Amino acid sequence: GRGVLPRAMAALGAYRCIECNGEATELYRDYRRGVLRISICKSCQKPVDKYIEYDPVIILINAVLCKAQAYRHILFNTKINIHGKLCVFCLLCEAYLRWLQLQDSSQNTDPDDLIRYAKEWDFYRMFGIASLEQTSFFIGIFITLWWMTPEMLKTKSDFILLLKALLLSTYGKLLLIPAVIWEHDYTPLCLAFIKVFVLISNSQAIRVTLNLNRILPWFAIFFGLIFENGVVYLFQIMGWDV
Repeated sequence: GRGVLPRAMAALGAYRCIECNGEATELYRDYRRGVLRISICKSCQKPVDKYIEYDPVIILINAVLCKAQAYRHILFNTKINIHGKLCVFCLLCEAYLRWLQLQDSSQNTDPDDLIRYAKEWDFYRMFGIASLEQTSFFIGIFITLWWMTPEMLKTKSDFILLLKALLLSTYGKLLLIPAVIWEHDYTPLCLAFIKVFVLISNSQAIRVTLNLNRILPWFAIFFGLIFENGVVYLFQIMGWDV
């Protein structure tokens, strides 16, 4: 079935062709009376964005499959402003998982209020640690990309777009909750797969946003992981319980 077309966006700025990443002035042309014609890219002679007629569920499935076309549609040809809320929710999921593992390792069953408050503080602490790690990971990626491809990150808007792409591509962390709820013997393996999936999504987001090859995004992610673990180790040396 036909999805919701971004009618209000047709007159705004440039878009991107989801096939070749070329710029386009419009996604479709409205001939009135419900007659719409999808614009054709001048570079590759393919529809600029076929996803404007797709159901959101189909778009989501293609995004889960890490298709570059779906990422370009979401990042360049739609107005999605949920990246901040999505980031907070993903961090809450990760904090809950860590907090739950911490409670499982604790044998104290004292119902005293002080114990309950301490457990609640542990959850906030886990949220802070998860936020610190993700921030360090992103900083490591930005530093690496700015050093390797400074021409790609010239303006503030370039950094904001890349940050938005990275935040949206962490949606895989939402799978942490069902992985914990449906606990079984393979839960550690599931969590490892979720981590790998998030990193693959991050790589595809970097590649699509900056129009890079496949190697450089993974190079940036590798240094992001090093920077993340380095910052955590530094705080541990300073005596912080992270």
